[in-house]
Amino acid sequence: MYSSKFRNLFCSVLFSWLCFGGLAMAAGGSRSGSRDLDQTPTWAVAAVCTVFILISIALEKSLHKVGTWLVQKHKTALLEALEKVKAELMILGFISLLLTFGQSYIVRICIPEKLADIMLPCPYKEAKKASDSEEEHRRKLLSYERRYLAADTASFKCSREGHEPLLSVNGLHQLHILIFFLAVIHVFYSAITMMLGRLKIRGWKAWEAETSTHNYEFANAASRFRFTHETSFVRAHTSFLTRIPIFFYIRCFFRQFYRSVNKTDYLTLRNGFITVHLAPGSKYNFQKFIKRSLEDDFKVVVGVSPILWASVVVYLLININGWRTTIWAALIPVVLILAVGTKLQAILAKMALEITERHAVVQGMPLVQGSDKYFWFGQPQLVLHVIHFALFQDFDAMPLQLYHPSIICSCNSDGFKDENSSI
Repeated sequence: MYSSKFRNLFCSVLFSWLCFGGLAMAAGGSRSGSRDLDQTPTWAVAAVCTVFILISIALEKSLHKVGTWLVQKHKTALLEALEKVKAELMILGFISLLLTFGQSYIVRICIPEKLADIMLPCPYKEAKKASDSEEEHRRKLLSYERRYLAADTASFKCSREGHEPLLSVNGLHQLHILIFFLAVIHVFYSAITMMLGRLKIRGWKAWEAETSTHNYEFANAASRFRFTHETSFVRAHTSFLTRIPIFFYIRCFFRQFYRSVNKTDYLTLRNGFITVHLAPGSKYNFQKFIKRSLEDDFKVVVGVSPILWASVVVYLLININGWRTTIWAALIPVVLILAVGTKLQAILAKMALEITERHAVVQGMPLVQGSDKYFWFGQPQLVLHVIHFALFQDFDAMPLQLYHPSIICSCNSDGFKDENSSI
């Protein structure tokens, strides 16, 4: 118990450092005549420390309360998801800590100017030859102003001629803020994803309650025989066009946009699950089972694997001017989610087609048989990993696109950065 509290407090301190550490980085190069700690008023030092301590304690208490509530509600999967979120915040806090204490060493790493001028998100040159002398004078003034402001934040100059710092203090500060946005948006989007999933499943509660009524038992009694093509599930997922592969997938693609899971699908899948795993006709709350399955899947989705971190680094690496990386980064998650939606609808349609191929007449409710063969490469978990990757790219590309210099700066048609649009 004490180790859990210590971990929560340690995570809170690191997250607080992540939030406010960037301020220290920015202030470190604000002006050369800044005061040291022994020349700072004691009330100012005490006030800043108080803010850090209060925020850390508030975060620690909040995480502890949430964890206690999950334990009381026996939400083991959500408790593990919370632990993963705290672990990710600790990792981001450590990265922020390393950036803060390592900035004086990073800015002293010098590289040739030729390397500093390649693979830029937005092309930049200090001056431009122009026939219009007034325009040239205006741009020189802007360039001088920017150099003056940059001198305040990065005073280090490479001793060797033709060399520049690997990263300026201002660049490290922007990277620090970018990490902060990654942490906040990731946690926020994870919570939104879970909330929307539970909201969707809550709508199925009425369907589950209907299975306990006499009308449902009479309508799906085993003594009733029906033609397979007349059942609601088969009629909803099959037609004469589903026999043609291209029209089969086109129909599945558009079907995902309206009522992806309807009442007939839910009741049919529920009947198949109970028949295979329990005794036919058993009283089982299938809606609660799906809710628990969502919590188990959320435990996977909320985590960040090394592969996902590598995708962030690859995005930062290839975000080069002219490559339209931000457009592709926005399109890839959409394409993946649409592909998953089409695949899930195709699985339902294939189940319906197999029913028609096996039986001309069904007794009671048609029996669907789930199998790994319906999924890509026979791996159902692959669908979850694709969703995980798409969600991560979606909500973690947002801070990259909002704060990355390639979005903040706007490049003119002549290939120079617009000074008025940069931060």
